[in-house]
Amino acid sequence: MTISQASANVCTLSGLNSNKQITPLSDERKEIYLPDIDCAIKSQVSLAAYTSYRVGGPAYLCVAPRNLEALQASVKYAKLQELSVTVLGAGSNLLVSDCGLSGLVIVTRNLRSSQFDPKTGLLTVAAGEPIPSLTWEVAKRGWQGLEWAVGIPGTVGGAVVMNAGAHNSCTADILVSAEVLSSDGTVETLNREQLGYSYRSSILQGSDRIVTQASFQLQPGADPSLVLAATKQHKQHRLSTQPYHLPSCGSVFRNPKPYAAGWLIEQTGLKGYQIGKAQVAQRHANFIVNCGGASACDIFNLIRYIQEQVQERWSIWLEPEVKMIGDFQTAG
Repeated sequence: MTISQASANVCTLSGLNSNKQITPLSDERKEIYLPDIDCAIKSQVSLAAYTSYRVGGPAYLCVAPRNLEALQASVKYAKLQELSVTVLGAGSNLLVSDCGLSGLVIVTRNLRSSQFDPKTGLLTVAAGEPIPSLTWEVAKRGWQGLEWAVGIPGTVGGAVVMNAGAHNSCTADILVSAEVLSSDGTVETLNREQLGYSYRSSILQGSDRIVTQASFQLQPGADPSLVLAATKQHKQHRLSTQPYHLPSCGSVFRNPKPYAAGWLIEQTGLKGYQIGKAQVAQRHANFIVNCGGASACDIFNLIRYIQEQVQERWSIWLEPEVKMIGDFQTAG
């Protein structure tokens, strides 16, 4: 089984009766439930609703667990059936092929919980919690340290994996540890150093481990009105400089220091350039927006066109920040 997305405290897979049989999903059956777990696995689920681009073909199988036990059961099912696993959080940094995805897609956005420790300032939160709403909740309590993240349209799990950042801050700055589930069912707690953070990257990318929750070190005790004001300022900056009125994945390309990807694209004359219904945003050139009815192929082809044009003009090959998954050659 493959999953696309260390001194550790380890616990073993629990809550599953290995004597019970799990029946594979047949063509006639649209969903099944795993033993002892209220968790439906459904077939041919459109992934367009699970990505911020609002594009993407169907998942062969899809499940949205609501707790760790259901997530463990889903991973075990995939292993027993020899299925590949793709993990989706908010789908805000993904481009899913029009052909869809094989194997089992696990949607983690229903994994929701949060624990605030006012004595230590430690915030422990489940992987599916949306970053924006979490940021507002933190601000209302007068806790500092997460104001910069208000405009990040992802989940905690995605932020941990990608080292999401904005306004010269990033996830690694405040992360204490992350709990991850491996394909063999074990759960480990990894600290910040073990996660090997760098710019928009961690060792979790390309590994078989799924983030289940994370703990962040914040600073409680501030005036909530001041923290809310700072958070609102960050939000307003994002709204005024980035095209949030249309579906997008956020920044498409990594910034090739010392340049900003948006500046290179703009100077190449590509603002407003369009393929199909996919367009280089007028407000920020490092965004590609879905103008309504775009296909994943439109967006993919526009990404490649931008790379080629910037390479020709600046001799710089822009590396995508967006993760492209599925078969784009066939789709194109």
